[in-house]
Amino acid sequence: MSYDTAMQGDFLNSIQDNFIYNFLTNVILTYVGISLLTLIIGIIFIIQMKKLTLKLLKKSKMDPALHNFIASSVKIILSIILVIIIMAELNIPTAPVITVLGASGAAIALALRDSLANVAGGIIIMITKPILKGEVIEIEGTIGAVDSIELLATHLHTMDNKKVTIPNGKLTNSIVTNYSREDIRRVDCQFGISSEADLVKAKELLKNVALSCSLILEKPNFVVGVDRHGEKGTILDLKLWAKTEDYFDVKYFVEENVKLAFDEAGISPAAHIVDVRLKK
Repeated sequence: MSYDTAMQGDFLNSIQDNFIYNFLTNVILTYVGISLLTLIIGIIFIIQMKKLTLKLLKKSKMDPALHNFIASSVKIILSIILVIIIMAELNIPTAPVITVLGASGAAIALALRDSLANVAGGIIIMITKPILKGEVIEIEGTIGAVDSIELLATHLHTMDNKKVTIPNGKLTNSIVTNYSREDIRRVDCQFGISSEADLVKAKELLKNVALSCSLILEKPNFVVGVDRHGEKGTILDLKLWAKTEDYFDVKYFVEENVKLAFDEAGISPAAHIVDVRLKK
């Protein structure tokens, strides 16, 4: 009787062990299978989302330099989400991973704060477009044409063909003068004449020079006037309007021909005048 009971117990234990083994095996395979399927679907989804993002960006007016950056950012974010989803399906605690990612992100952001500021500046420049490739700009006394706008820096070449690299963070936090954005520019010229010179004659000569320049615009009209005068002479203003691309041609023409006209008419230049203005 005891032998039969023992045999029966062993048989039941064997069935129970096989059941538990098969159950655990099926559960594990099910979890792994679901996770593997999620991984495959997730990878396909991420690839398609990156392609869709690039397609939408190409249709937008956003700067092409931003396209790959935004698409890659979308890919990285979706990849992190996919990893967290798979960990949750495998019953792996995700809280520590999220905590580590957050701490690592904060540490990286702190270490690369200057570079991140430049990247943020590059994104702002590409979205708001205060400057474009080929435009002539001035920042903190440096004047040059924009060669390229990248995420970290903007590259210029100056009039004397020097290469200048400006961090985008500095560019977005400084006053930038864009000389190319408008179609026309005003050309401001000043000429000094002595106190004894004929003021009316000098103004007439300035008008004649302005009218003889074929590159100035009829509207807005040019202006001739007295800026200031004193014991050592009088300063005359000549303000003309020209197309932006003709700015220097007009300025050089006026400066040269006014000098020749004054010499021919016997109008002597003003003595050296120092303009000192005191602020209270």
